[in-house]
Amino acid sequence: MTYSIGDLARATGVKPTTIRWYEQEGWLPSPARTEGGHRVYGDAHLRRLGFIRHARELGFESEAIRALLELADHPDADCGKAHALAIGQIREIDARLRRLAALRQELDRLAMSCAGGVIGQCRIIETLSDFDHGHCADPSHRGG
Repeated sequence: MTYSIGDLARATGVKPTTIRWYEQEGWLPSPARTEGGHRVYGDAHLRRLGFIRHARELGFESEAIRALLELADHPDADCGKAHALAIGQIREIDARLRRLAALRQELDRLAMSCAGGVIGQCRIIETLSDFDHGHCADPSHRGG
């Protein structure tokens, strides 16, 4: 089956500009062209673009996706590097979750400090206006 860039975009949920960028980066092989110069994609492009999109959804950074694509191109190679990339991504997600939990705790503390009233006496506005984060419980947020 063949796809125009618009068809491919609709089938994968990836914008045409992003598809072209993936081509420029070498993540997608260059498609065939019609006599009029329009790109013509095949099922291999669709599968590879799906792979890229799924890797993006899992939060892999560009460098890791490039490495995973290279690995996918060598089906008989050892999968140790893919495993290491996945473990690295799990660690990154865990670190983000810790940061989000700290942010949530701080925001909860901030919201609980608001007893209502007028904006001029609002602890939320006052705290957000404190550029040095003097009210923040997380020492890493303090200005230096």
